[in-house]
Amino acid sequence: MPLTMADYGKALFIKGIHGRDETRRFLASLGFVPGAKVTVVTEMGGNMILNVKETRIALNKGMASRIMV
Repeated sequence: MPLTMADYGKALFIKGIHGRDETRRFLASLGFVPGAKVTVVTEMGGNMILNVKETRIALNKGMASRIMV
């Protein structure tokens, strides 16, 4: 399921990343790689606040929908 459908506060593992190579490289540089643990902290103004590799990152929902958990 896409990360945008995940419940808040629940730790999930990334199964895969969809999109073009440049999109996958960008997300990988932020720590979004298959096998990494990710937690949805909250949603604010169309952005999702995520906790990955002990760092909080804000992604828009379009980018977060490319991350499969």
